[in-house]
Amino acid sequence: MTNLVLGGTGKTGRRVVKKLESLGLPVRVGSRNGTPPFDWEDDKTWAPVLDGMSAAYIAYFPDMAAQGAAERIGALSGLAVSMGVRRLVILAGRGEEEGLPTEQALIDSGADWTILRSTWIAQNFSESFLLEPVLAGEIILPTGDIGEPFVDAEDIADVAVAAMTSEGHVGQIYELTGPRLLTFGDAAAEIARATGRDIRYESVSAKEFAAMLAEGEVPADYVEFLTELFTKVLDGRNAYVADGVKRALGREPRDFRLYAEDAAATGVWGAR
Repeated sequence: MTNLVLGGTGKTGRRVVKKLESLGLPVRVGSRNGTPPFDWEDDKTWAPVLDGMSAAYIAYFPDMAAQGAAERIGALSGLAVSMGVRRLVILAGRGEEEGLPTEQALIDSGADWTILRSTWIAQNFSESFLLEPVLAGEIILPTGDIGEPFVDAEDIADVAVAAMTSEGHVGQIYELTGPRLLTFGDAAAEIARATGRDIRYESVSAKEFAAMLAEGEVPADYVEFLTELFTKVLDGRNAYVADGVKRALGREPRDFRLYAEDAAATGVWGAR
């Protein structure tokens, strides 16, 4: 029983790999540098990676709502089912209406599917594009005072592993959130408390945010993606706590404060 993790070097994927290995289960990491290599843009690489697998975790890059995502997920899911890989667990974005056709493509494939709709991942502050602003002591975003129930990537990975390896998760859609709402200003304050540093949050307009990114030579397509993410998904539609983690695992999700304390202890943000 070998488990495939597509996106196995990303924030959630590498945690899924680690947790599966800790259970003594064989794992194949699907990535461009994997063995065999996997590339979403080259469907000739798909079958070798799927061969011999029993279940797969799918973290699609760049995003489930991206153009062409539904077609690729549908094609890969159909191929997986035809090769005997029926248990498919996919990471989706919570509140992303544009991602619904991609979810449906998975469902229509005939797989034993589980969908993990994740809210904003806490590790974006320590392992992604918000790391540099935290290090600079200034987080500037077009999010205002909207509350977000940040979810820990460890919780996402725990749910993914449960869905891949145990019964009771097929056909389930889990909305994964943390246990409380925080604004991005609240999140900055939690990180400041954990690090002993002064970290400021400033809210700007979407237009100002896009201009700031462009000035920093961020690619135009990524500027468009980030601006849309902050102005649509973070427009208040997700400002509530969901019970996905508890439904899947029988426990409460980890709080952002615990994440901040653990991340600070690694030294990733400096100070304390």
